[in-house]
Amino acid sequence: MTLTIQFYTLLAMIGMGSGFGAALDTYSRFLNRSERKRWIVFIHDFLFWIIQGLLIFYVLFLVNEGEFRLYLFLALLCGFSAYQALFKGFYQRFLEFLIILVIKLARFIANSVHMLIFLPIKWVIVSILAIIIGIGKFVLTLLKWAGKILLFILNIFWRPLKWILTYIWNLLPVFVTKNVGKFYNKGKGILLKIKNSIFRTLNGWKNKKK
Repeated sequence: MTLTIQFYTLLAMIGMGSGFGAALDTYSRFLNRSERKRWIVFIHDFLFWIIQGLLIFYVLFLVNEGEFRLYLFLALLCGFSAYQALFKGFYQRFLEFLIILVIKLARFIANSVHMLIFLPIKWVIVSILAIIIGIGKFVLTLLKWAGKILLFILNIFWRPLKWILTYIWNLLPVFVTKNVGKFYNKGKGILLKIKNSIFRTLNGWKNKKK
């Protein structure tokens, strides 16, 4: 391994040490250890260390094809120490600023979607329903008035017609009125029998179902 590659490897490991410090602060900020169960914290810690190890090895593989030297641990430690001493406070403030910015941006997008999409659709639906209900009430009111007018007209024409029919009925011979009365009574009796048979059939079905 040439001196140039060794130098690049040293710089890369110092950078990975600083990156590891930033990743550790970011991980601790979002984990909330006090609010998590121990086994969840253990799994998260295990995955975090595995991922960090794989990243460091991947960078080392890119720089010097994965050739390991003991001083690389010192380079990682130096990078981590440099982060702790020089960049930790700035990074934590930047991280909090970034979190607040993302939260505000998400709220802005949610409010925009609510105002520009959800509320117009809601008011369109409400307006359509209100129009349909209003038209339905208007039609019902119109039908009620039409029914009243129709009944009034029928009452006007029914009374003279009733008098005329009564007068004609009284002029008919007695045997005609008797035959008509008998026919009417027979028809009424047949209709009553049909009605009673239907009711008996329906009651029988209900009793079978019970």
